[in-house]
Amino acid sequence: MVARTRPTPRDAFRLARRTLLDGQRLDMQALAGQLGINRVTLYRWVGSREQLLVDVLWSMTERTIMGMWADLDDSPLPRVPEVLRRWSQATIDNPGVRRFLHGESEFAMRLLTLKSGGYQPRLFALVRDLVAADIAAGRAASPLPVEELAYAAVRICESYLYLPAITGEPADADMVGRILSVLIAPAPNGRARSA
Repeated sequence: MVARTRPTPRDAFRLARRTLLDGQRLDMQALAGQLGINRVTLYRWVGSREQLLVDVLWSMTERTIMGMWADLDDSPLPRVPEVLRRWSQATIDNPGVRRFLHGESEFAMRLLTLKSGGYQPRLFALVRDLVAADIAAGRAASPLPVEELAYAAVRICESYLYLPAITGEPADADMVGRILSVLIAPAPNGRARSA
């Protein structure tokens, strides 16, 4: 007889991520049942459904953005516009995330675009750090403070990524890249000019 290992909070997180990626609605009762635990234990481990969704979506976002950032390390141009274009496209192309954004659009908008949801401040902080890195590396320059550039970049991503929920039009990752390429332009005397 094989001993069954007890589930852990990490198992709950992984199962929640798999559920989302499979395009299924994240249901806390069903998740607890699949893990063989009660809902009280699940909530103690991961917080509310909203918190779990934020944590799962954030882990996917951070991993994707940082992978794309590393892929563009040799580029002499500012990386932020292209990274955020690619991330927007990856988000649009992800069937599970697309189902979440479509099936629970009002809830998803609140969760992902309001400061109180917890996701948007994390995205802002990451983009701020990446904009600062582009400027420090001499790839980009701007008369605007880093905080303002990062805020604008995040809001531009949100505007075009969540177009289906906002206006009913299709999401547009290419527009994200085009606008951000103007907003976060190559530094005139930096690495981009000398490459």
